[in-house]
Amino acid sequence: MTEAPHDRPDGNGRSDGSDRPRGSDHRDGLNGLTGLDDIAWSSLEHAYGDAADVPAHLRALYRPDEAVAAADDLLTKVHHQGGCVFSSAVAALPFVVRAAADPAVTARQDLLELVGCLAHEGNRAEPRWVAPGWAEAWDLAVTALLPLLHDPAPEVRSGTAETLAAARERADEVLAALWTRWPLETVPVVRHRIVEAAGELAEHADREQAGTVRRLWELTEPGAYPGERLRAVEALRTVAPDGDDPRYARVVADVLNGGDLGGRSVAGAVALLGDDRAGRAALIAPLLRNADAAVRRGALEAAAGEMSRWRSAVPALLPSVAGLLDDPEPDNRLFAVRVLGMCGAAARPWVDRLAGLVDDDGEPYPPVRDHALWALSRIGDPRCAEPLARHLAGERQGFSYFEVHSPSWWTHELGLRQTLAPLAAHADVLLPPLQARLEAVGSVDEARALRQVLTDWGPVAAPAVPGLRRLLRTDAAVWAADALAAIGPEAAAAGDRARLRALIDAPPRGQTFAPRSLSLAYGRLTGDWEPALALFLPRLGEPYGNENSAIVLGELGAAGAPYVDRLRPLLREHATGWLPLRTGEALWRITGRADEVVPALVGAIEPFVRSDVTPAVVLAVRLLGEIGPAAAPAVPALRAFLDTDERPVGHGTWRSVPEDDELCEAARTALRAIQGAAG
Repeated sequence: MTEAPHDRPDGNGRSDGSDRPRGSDHRDGLNGLTGLDDIAWSSLEHAYGDAADVPAHLRALYRPDEAVAAADDLLTKVHHQGGCVFSSAVAALPFVVRAAADPAVTARQDLLELVGCLAHEGNRAEPRWVAPGWAEAWDLAVTALLPLLHDPAPEVRSGTAETLAAARERADEVLAALWTRWPLETVPVVRHRIVEAAGELAEHADREQAGTVRRLWELTEPGAYPGERLRAVEALRTVAPDGDDPRYARVVADVLNGGDLGGRSVAGAVALLGDDRAGRAALIAPLLRNADAAVRRGALEAAAGEMSRWRSAVPALLPSVAGLLDDPEPDNRLFAVRVLGMCGAAARPWVDRLAGLVDDDGEPYPPVRDHALWALSRIGDPRCAEPLARHLAGERQGFSYFEVHSPSWWTHELGLRQTLAPLAAHADVLLPPLQARLEAVGSVDEARALRQVLTDWGPVAAPAVPGLRRLLRTDAAVWAADALAAIGPEAAAAGDRARLRALIDAPPRGQTFAPRSLSLAYGRLTGDWEPALALFLPRLGEPYGNENSAIVLGELGAAGAPYVDRLRPLLREHATGWLPLRTGEALWRITGRADEVVPALVGAIEPFVRSDVTPAVVLAVRLLGEIGPAAAPAVPALRAFLDTDERPVGHGTWRSVPEDDELCEAARTALRAIQGAAG
C-alpha cells in the first residue's frame, strides 16, 4: 500500500476528479477540508481502485442532503469489508474526524461508525495489510475524538465511546476520560457504551486497570441500572476471560428475574455465564415460565441455543420447552414446536401432544400446525402422514419449495423436502397426492421440490415413474432424471433412453449445470457411461471439479481400472473435503483395496471430531462403515464423534441438532459394521 503523502504540493497534478478551483468549497478554510487538495489522491488506493473520488465524498459531508450518502460511500470504498487498512483510509481519517466533530454535519454518527470500523481493522489486521502511517493517523484521531465524549448530542457521545474502545495504545488516557464523563452522563445508551468501552480497554491498561475493575464491580451491585449491571459483567469477563466468578451468575439471575434487561436479549444475558452450563440451564428453565411473553420467547431462543451446542442440554431443558406448547402467545407455541421437532427422537415423550396440534380443533394457528407435522416427521411418528397427504392435496401446503438455512432462530417456513424426505415408509399414503401435484405442477421450483422428495425416497417412489417420464419434456427434466435414477431398475425398464440421451446435448435453456447432472442419471439408468466420461474425464487433474470426475469413475466399478493411476495422486492432494472422499470411494469401488483409501478417509475426518463437521465428513463416515472391518483405524475418530457433549457441528441454527443426529447415526452404523455387535 502507498503511504498517504500529506505534505505533497498538488500543483497542476490534482487528482480529486474535480474541475473546481482549489479552495472554492463554500466551507474551505472554515471547516475540516483544509489541506484536502494537497494530497495526491489518485496515488492512493481504496477497495475499488485509486482514491481519486474520495475528495468529492469528503466535500459532500458538508452538504446536508448528501452527507449520509457520502458517509456510506466512504464506508463502502475506504473500509469495504475490512481485513486491511487502505492508504486512502490513512489520508481520509483526519477529514472524517473533523467532519464528525462539526455540529453542522448531518452524518456525524455514521462517520464515527466509519472511524470505529477502520480502528478495529487497524488493531486486528496483519501488519502487511495496514497502510504505512495508520498508527500515527489514528493517534491524532484519538486526541481529536476525546473532547466529543462531552458533545451535546447523545448519539455523538455514544459513537465516540464506542470508537475510542479501539484506542488500545492509549488505554489509560481514554479510560480516565471515560470515567471523568461517567458521573455527568445521564443517557442510558451512552452509559452502556462507556461500560463496554471500559471492558475492552482495561486489559490493555496499566495504571487505570485496577480502578476500572473496581468500578465495574461496583456497577454490578443491585443499585445500578439493569443494562449497566449486565454490561459490567460482560466487561469483567473481557478483562479476565478465563475466570467464571460465581458472582456473575448471581448478577445475571437477579437482572433476568427483574425483567428489565436494559436492551440486552435473554440469550445474550445467559451467555454471560461463560462455561457454566449448569448455571445457564438453571437460569433458562424458570424464565420459560415467566409471566412476560417476550421473556418467554427470549428464554426459548436461549434454550434452543444451548441445545444446538450441548447434547446434555436436551434432557435438561426440553421438558420446560414442551411446557410452552400451551403458551397463550401463538408465536411462542410455534417456537416450542420447532424446538421439539429440532430435537427429533428426544421429543418422543411429547409426541401425543404434538399429534393433537395438527388440525384446527387442536391448534388454531396454521404455522403451528405445519410445524407440528414436521416435528412428527422428524420423530418418525406415522400420524403425520394422513394430514400431510391432505396438505399436498389442498391449495395451502404450508411448506416452501426451498430450504432456508439462516444463522438465527427465525421461524421461517419449513421446506417441503425436509418434511417429506424422512417419510418413505409412508409412500403409500403420500404418493397419490404427490403424483397429482406432479401432474398439475405450476412452476419449476415446485417441480424441483417434488422430484427431490422422490429422489430421497428411491425405489418406493416407483409408482411416480410415468409422471416423471412426462416431465422429461419440461424445464424440470434434470430433477425428473435424478428421481428416475434413484428409483432404479423399474424406472430403467420404462425406457426414455433416447430422450435422456438427447437432453444431455440439448438441455433446458439456461441450465448450464444440466448436461453433467443428466449424464450421471443417464449412466445410472442405462449403464452407458460414455456421455458422462466425455464430460467429466477432461476435468480430472484440474484444480477444481476432480471430485465429480471421481464420482463417475467410481460408478464404473472394476471397469474403471484404466483410470486408477490418475486417481491415486488425487487421494492425498487435499487432506480434507470432498476430494479425498470421492477419490477414496472411487478407488475402493474400482480396486476393492481398503488399505490405500482408509488412511486418507480417516485423515479426512479426524480434524473434525470436535467441531465444524461438514457433509463430506458425514459421507466419509458412511463410506467407512460400508468398507467394514478393514476400516478399523477409523474407530477412535468414530468414537470421538459420539463421546463428546459439545456437538461437533455448527451451532446456533435449526439444523444443528438434525446434523448432529445424522452424524451420530452414521458413526454408530459404521462402528457396528466395523466391529460387529460390540460396536
